[in-house]
Amino acid sequence: GAYGDLPFKYLKLDFMNNFIFFLQGLTQEALSMSTVIKVLQNICYCLLRNSLNEMSSLRVSLRFLICLKSFILVMHLISHSFLFLGFNTAKGQLVRSILYPKPTDFKLYRDAYWFLLSLVVVAGIGFIYTIVNSILNEVPAHTIVIESLDIITITVPPALPAAMTAGIVYAQRRLKKIGIFCISPQRINICGQLNLVCFDKTGTLTEDGLDLWGIQRVENARFLLPEERACSESLLKSEFIACMATCHSLTKIEGVLSGDPLDLKMFEAIGWILEEATEEETALHNRIMPTVVRPSKQLFPESKQATNQEMELFELSTSYEIGIVRQFPFSSVLQRMCVIARILGEKRMDAYMKGAPEVIASLCKQETVPADFESVLEEYTKQGFRVIALAHRKLESKLTWHKVQTINRDAIESNMDFMGLIIMQNKLKQETPAVLEDLHKANIRTVMVTGDNMLTAISVARDCGMILPQDKVIIAEALPPKDGQAARINWHYADTLARCTSSSPAINSEDIPVKLVHESLEDLQMTKYHFAMNGKSFAVILEHFQDLVPKLVLHGTVFARMAPDQKTQLVEALQNVDYYVGMCGDGANDCGALKRAHGGISLSELEASVASPFTSRTPSISCVPKLIREGRAALITSFCVFKFMALYSIIQYISVTLLYSILSNLGDHQFLFIDLAIILVVVFTMSLNPAWKELVARRPPSGLISGPLLCSVLSQIIICLGFQTFGFLWVRQQPWFERWTPESDACNILDATNISSAHDGNETLDDEHNIKNYENTTLFFISSFQYLIVAIVFSKGKPFRQPCYKNFLFVTSVVVLYVFLFFIMLHPSELIDTSFELVCVPYEWRLRILIIVIVNAIVSVLMEVRNSNGKYLLLSEAVDRRGVCLLSSLFGYREKAPKAKYMHLAQELLVDPEWPPKPRTTTEAKVPSQENGSYQIITLT
Repeated sequence: GAYGDLPFKYLKLDFMNNFIFFLQGLTQEALSMSTVIKVLQNICYCLLRNSLNEMSSLRVSLRFLICLKSFILVMHLISHSFLFLGFNTAKGQLVRSILYPKPTDFKLYRDAYWFLLSLVVVAGIGFIYTIVNSILNEVPAHTIVIESLDIITITVPPALPAAMTAGIVYAQRRLKKIGIFCISPQRINICGQLNLVCFDKTGTLTEDGLDLWGIQRVENARFLLPEERACSESLLKSEFIACMATCHSLTKIEGVLSGDPLDLKMFEAIGWILEEATEEETALHNRIMPTVVRPSKQLFPESKQATNQEMELFELSTSYEIGIVRQFPFSSVLQRMCVIARILGEKRMDAYMKGAPEVIASLCKQETVPADFESVLEEYTKQGFRVIALAHRKLESKLTWHKVQTINRDAIESNMDFMGLIIMQNKLKQETPAVLEDLHKANIRTVMVTGDNMLTAISVARDCGMILPQDKVIIAEALPPKDGQAARINWHYADTLARCTSSSPAINSEDIPVKLVHESLEDLQMTKYHFAMNGKSFAVILEHFQDLVPKLVLHGTVFARMAPDQKTQLVEALQNVDYYVGMCGDGANDCGALKRAHGGISLSELEASVASPFTSRTPSISCVPKLIREGRAALITSFCVFKFMALYSIIQYISVTLLYSILSNLGDHQFLFIDLAIILVVVFTMSLNPAWKELVARRPPSGLISGPLLCSVLSQIIICLGFQTFGFLWVRQQPWFERWTPESDACNILDATNISSAHDGNETLDDEHNIKNYENTTLFFISSFQYLIVAIVFSKGKPFRQPCYKNFLFVTSVVVLYVFLFFIMLHPSELIDTSFELVCVPYEWRLRILIIVIVNAIVSVLMEVRNSNGKYLLLSEAVDRRGVCLLSSLFGYREKAPKAKYMHLAQELLVDPEWPPKPRTTTEAKVPSQENGSYQIITLT
């Protein structure tokens, strides 16, 4: 466990234990500075405690403190050096990318601040108006302070964060029901904007387990015919089978063989037995008992004689066994693993190695590698097989057991003899093609990021539909600077790679990629060509061809042999051109990319789930469209809630401002009814709409400062302002209108009797805050209906959420509120009127208020439908270009161009005659003295 997580009291050990534990922790983990300080404190505590018990002399104590200070300084320097080394290892960089990822920026949250700032400006206007109006009407100072501050709290809703969080909480609950768990709820909204998803291959697009398709051995530097079975009688004692039996990292857990699925399949294919030393044996022999593998008795030829042969077979099977002396574990950076083993009875040890074919071949003697190695490997990888190469070396007799335990890995992994290939079959998961097809229909681009061979990855990409059959694949092979030559990129076609390297210079014109002019910029990813590259080429391009990176990632589909940190760099490169990137993987090497992506989803509950914001219980990519659908629903819910809360504030702001003009206000119970009974209920029920049942080709808007949204909000503000002002002025034009007093009688005789009876005993007392008046009653009814109207108008359904009529709680709450408001407006009750401080108005005026409310609802609905209609897209674009820029310029904020960088880049490449690169061309970097990242194209003949 982490050193810093242990309780302080358990760390107060003796000095040597603390010091040793401290050094072990620094060399094995990337510790934080707080942990280092805690460990140093414990060491100093131990020294001080033990020393003060033994020291009595002041001189000795002072000398001890000086030494202690020097010791702390030295340890501080040592800790810094260890921390630097720890974080710069491959594992340390992965841990650092998980613990300290770059923050993901989302336009919604940035625009929310500007939108709230605009509300603050509106509140400031109301604040100044309230002060001026109150001073002119000689209102007491304490009343001016209270009312002017009250207008600010009304305009900027304090419940906005809680209201927007409600939709995210509901979406998180829905995700949990479908088996997707979330540890970063804020990422749910961002997932609604995903337009590109990176997939790991093995265990994600394909089955986690591999099946042995066959083996192809090498003898005398020539490939033999492929063999389907590896456990044949003739191969029992061959070095090829010995390598398959020993070169793995398998172990037994409670008697069950466990380890990497590839190693497990390889070992099961030969039918051998693995035996590990028991705890008693390891303790007795000081952990020198090796792991032993031996063939099972069934692998030996069957006996022809019954009794005696059985004993001979048993002796034969037990006499042939191999002990694994030392293991060099698999490294994703080195792309290989190696073991040192010894056959029982042999004096010399053997080294066995397996890994990526191109890596193994480079470490073997060239005379042992077949001349057709590359063509044979290409044929297998084109068919989608996963190929593992094996190599062997007979070690020198001078290498003893003790020397082997300390020898360097590089000294062993050289001058090997190439032995052949293991061909593993990795099948696609059943759900993969259908899910990728749904993503493509939704204009969501898909990219494969894998550690497997490039041609294998391309084959899988074609099989699953990520690359269509008619599409061309351009392989970018980047080479670093060497021998005075600049870095360069060689361009090949995957389907014609072998022909390109031959002597034939002819190039088929049909092989040239076709660039299509698309009607919609969102369809630019549906192109006729794709780029593919490996991790080494990607690293060279990042370092020497920075100008090419955006162009390559725009159409890059297959990234093979990618290291964990390179996966993270790819995600960052895609984000730099304004893609919203999702990442789906299941391994520990995907942790950095899962954490860095806008929406990372792990298909494993092990290492990847620690870093990933989302974890799927179902180990298939079917969770990706579900997450995007829920993200879109949550994002639209956030927009709806934000618009509703903004309108709620403006509606109440309008009501209070109009009433301030006559030195009136809404009553306390009126405020409570609006805030609790209407706003609170509506906000937490309108967020319950589930996601739409399928992905559509459109995406919800990403920011609040956009044409359609501003048109919607501003139009509704104008409508609410107009109808409230109209009702406020119209009621003052009625023949029965007068300044209300307890003796006022605007109703009929019966109503006047009921109302006057409510004021018996205090007829002569005036309302201190002037709450009871005809304007207040009129605005209360109109504004109460306006809250419900905008709630219905803004509660949108298709194409991202289910229709609002399927939201039972929302419909029920709105209907109940409507019934209650109609009841208290058309059939006044003495108890309710007294509680809400409403005054009696003629029944004809109540009907006119009803007409105002109905017309308000019709106009609001029609205006929202008009804003949402596609025919008014040009109007929205005009608002985007003019109105939004004008609004944002008031605060010194310049809105970026409405189109993403990748869309602008795609437009430029459509008219670029030199892009994509032609077959058999080379892109060469300029000399370092020139501008960094520049390049020139040289055509090779």
